[in-house]
Amino acid sequence: MTKDTIGIDISKATLDAHRLSDGASAQFSNAKVGFTALQRWLKKHDIARVIYEPTGPYHRAFEVAMATHFPLVKVNPLQARRFAQAHGVRAKTDQVDARMLAVMGHTFSMKPQAPTPDIQRDLKELHVARQALIKDRTRALNRQKTLTLPTLKRQAKAVLPSEHPACSGE
Repeated sequence: MTKDTIGIDISKATLDAHRLSDGASAQFSNAKVGFTALQRWLKKHDIARVIYEPTGPYHRAFEVAMATHFPLVKVNPLQARRFAQAHGVRAKTDQVDARMLAVMGHTFSMKPQAPTPDIQRDLKELHVARQALIKDRTRALNRQKTLTLPTLKRQAKAVLPSEHPACSGE
């Protein structure tokens, strides 16, 4: 019995799954109850890899729930799209994407990656949040330079911290 390749298209609300060996497809909610149902669906088969694309914040909970149970392979969304186009697939639906991810994973015999440690995931989230704060501060400083109304100037001064070496943003 050969090991199976699964393609998962992740969206905000759902996980669309495609099993390459028999062409079976299923949809699960992108929440704990859906992860449990997906695990039951997958455990009936010998899985070589589960291929998915990172989708902003929507894939993180999926990774955490599945990484210790199944061999996950995260692929670049642009590469996955180009692969589908190279196969003449123009349609872009969740089911088609899941099928093409499975085909891509099998075609290239993609190897599963080790699960990302919790601390690394936390550090990345903190880094992204810090970068957003720096951008917000820069925008506010730039906006402050062009304000003419006294009310807006007072408001900007109250929002922005005074210039202090610890608040330099870099």
